[in-house]
Amino acid sequence: MDKMMDNRWFLRITALLLAFLLFFSVQAEDSNTGTTDTSRVSEVIEDVELEVYHDNSLMVSGVPKTADLHLNGPVSIVQTARQLEDFTLFVDLRNLPVGEHQVPIQTENLSEQLNIRVDPAFVNVVIEERVSQEFRIDPEVNERMLAEGFILENVSVKPETVTVTGPKSMIDAISFVKATVSGEQGVKESFTTAARVRVLAEDLTKLESAEIEPQEVEVDVDVIEYSKLVPVRLEPTGEARPGITINDWNTATEEVRIFGPKTVVDEIAEYVIEVDAADVTAEDATLEVELAIPSGTSGVSPGQVSVKAETVIDEDALLPEGSGASGN
Repeated sequence: MDKMMDNRWFLRITALLLAFLLFFSVQAEDSNTGTTDTSRVSEVIEDVELEVYHDNSLMVSGVPKTADLHLNGPVSIVQTARQLEDFTLFVDLRNLPVGEHQVPIQTENLSEQLNIRVDPAFVNVVIEERVSQEFRIDPEVNERMLAEGFILENVSVKPETVTVTGPKSMIDAISFVKATVSGEQGVKESFTTAARVRVLAEDLTKLESAEIEPQEVEVDVDVIEYSKLVPVRLEPTGEARPGITINDWNTATEEVRIFGPKTVVDEIAEYVIEVDAADVTAEDATLEVELAIPSGTSGVSPGQVSVKAETVIDEDALLPEGSGASGN
């Protein structure tokens, strides 16, 4: 054995074998490492927000808010892009004139080792002149908010106008500018509330790209109970006292206002005031009559009226003060 170890050729052959083993070991390790580094994966990052670079004096329409980003490449690089999301998807319109254009969606800050595809790859955009115009606001209230028997007397808004800015085609399409009030039901009193302004086309679709200033306004809503004026009719009852002849009745109140549910109030054509002839005396031919509230309604105004009798007095036939009308 010692002789073999001392043999020069034995040592040379052993060294050569060890060198081969070391070489193939390193190659195998490099091969495994290369397999890991070069393994590829595909990934889709959905709804990536799109940036739009354009001249602020112009308006742009047609650009979607988001796009989907398809990545293919080394696992580590794809995972890093997904986790950090420090890349940008954008359309660059800064050097384009007014009009219609098809432009690509571009990417920024993504590794060159990645295969990249954006869906959609192109977008159709319209570049227009930026226009501002003042419009009057039409305030409206959902009347289903009101309690039964109550109606809107008046609706006003402050300020009365807003400035709308947008593409000229959109400004030309504006048919309505509304501030709508809605809320809980059963409202019986006037109130003030804030309402957002909406810009609508003729078919009542909302024009989303409109810039509105101010976006919110103050709406004053005057609520009153439903009522109707009806003529009065005097209806005498009873008999006049001895010595007093009543030729006619009259009152300065020609109409009264009746409050309550519309279905009930609208059925009332006149208000009958009953006056008792026996209440007229030689000294006082004017009666103060309390007005009864009609059935199904909530009130009548005024609550009292003066009624005057046109009388002829027969002094000889008058009963002494304090005597009954029968004379017994």
